[in-house]
Amino acid sequence: MAKIEQFTSRWALLLATLGMAVGAGNIWRFPRLAGQYGGAFLIPWAIFLVLWSIPLIMVEFSMGKETRKGTIGAFRSFLGKNYAWMGGFVGICTMAIMFYYCVVTGWALKYFIAAISGDLTGNINHDQYWQTFTSSGIEPTIYHLIALVASATIIFRGVVNGIEKANRILLPSLLILLVIGMIRSLTLPNASEGLNYLFGFENASLLDPIMWLEALSQSAWSTGAGWGLVLTYAVYMRAKEDTTLNAFITGFGNNSASLIAAIAIIPAIFSLTPTSADAITALQAGNEGLGFIVIPQLFNQLPGAQILISLFFLGLFFAALSSMIAMLELSTRMFMDFGFARKKALLLIAGLTAVLGLPSAWNMTFFKNQDWVWGLGLIVSGSFFAFAAIKTGVNKFREKYLSAKTNDMAIGKWFNGIMKYLIPLEALVLLVWWFQRYWDAEHWWSLFSPFSLGTALWQWGLLIAILVVANKQIVKWLDRKAE
Repeated sequence: MAKIEQFTSRWALLLATLGMAVGAGNIWRFPRLAGQYGGAFLIPWAIFLVLWSIPLIMVEFSMGKETRKGTIGAFRSFLGKNYAWMGGFVGICTMAIMFYYCVVTGWALKYFIAAISGDLTGNINHDQYWQTFTSSGIEPTIYHLIALVASATIIFRGVVNGIEKANRILLPSLLILLVIGMIRSLTLPNASEGLNYLFGFENASLLDPIMWLEALSQSAWSTGAGWGLVLTYAVYMRAKEDTTLNAFITGFGNNSASLIAAIAIIPAIFSLTPTSADAITALQAGNEGLGFIVIPQLFNQLPGAQILISLFFLGLFFAALSSMIAMLELSTRMFMDFGFARKKALLLIAGLTAVLGLPSAWNMTFFKNQDWVWGLGLIVSGSFFAFAAIKTGVNKFREKYLSAKTNDMAIGKWFNGIMKYLIPLEALVLLVWWFQRYWDAEHWWSLFSPFSLGTALWQWGLLIAILVVANKQIVKWLDRKAE
């Protein structure tokens, strides 16, 4: 068996995992939710970091480090031959996200180029500009392919010369850009109003169950817990590398980046809109609406607008690219476990991404459907990681992988209850809530309704059925490679 590359240091591993976690959702989704609920949102958001994200990140680190395989191989090795299909669902779910996330990365690059060329400043209708761009088909496709080539070039170079070196540039640069944006935002007139709103309790109550569910969903999606991405990077951990403290650093580092992004955006929006009600309305414009319409429109009012808008989209591109790299490596690693050389696996995955990303580049309804289906699918993926710990025995798992013998900090028995009872309950409640939220009584079964219960269940069900039927053959291929 060929020797597996390893990150050269703990710092390199953390840069990679933080780069994976800090993505577009930190820059547009978190400020939107924090702006909708105010400071009350920050409390459940922080709680679920410990009650969902960090425990699952620990499980992923442990499985990747123990098995040295991607998602399918890891579930097969860790749980036995009957469970390879679970790793298949985790990996393919994240791959499906990658297909349209590559399109988002292309959007960010397009808008950065438009910003530095001056197309986003002056007398411009930002809503019309966005609609014209996304409906054109050609431009989104071109930038989708450029983003894919950029990501694939990094993965082609391997772990140390590719992923590690790229994240040594991307993550520090992103954090610098976020801090610059935060400082500029805080120097605007009346920025204190937005800051007070962000950390205040004006329009929300801690008794609001919807806010708690939104906080759980944000923590689940933003940190990358349950995606299989941490597991993939853990394949390249050094043998004596810590698991528990790295999980906490990854989780809290991701949340810190989200908070900096919110401080950069929310005070600016409150400063540049006539009233607080207008500011809250702007923050609720939806992820794409906030990122590509509202923010450049408002920043256009400021001196040096071209520079500020350029920096914003450069930061968004760096965030999206660092996450895109992780998704592409996850997909490549899965095929490497079946005996493919890195270059051949990468060419296969890049070809699939180029083709299967096209519908999302051409049609926003299809894009939103895929975001809905596979974004929710990540909750199922997280449940599979919890199942891995439960089947092993949560106490046995904790003592073997999360003890002081191999880690900088030992994890107490609180982990047992969270993993065995709370995470499965959280997953169930979150799925029921999201389905109820978009319930369409007349078309709930429809495969073609963008946000129906049926479209998610049909797509998940088809994938799971194929994987379960093919499980024995998948195991044969994996075991043949292991020999």
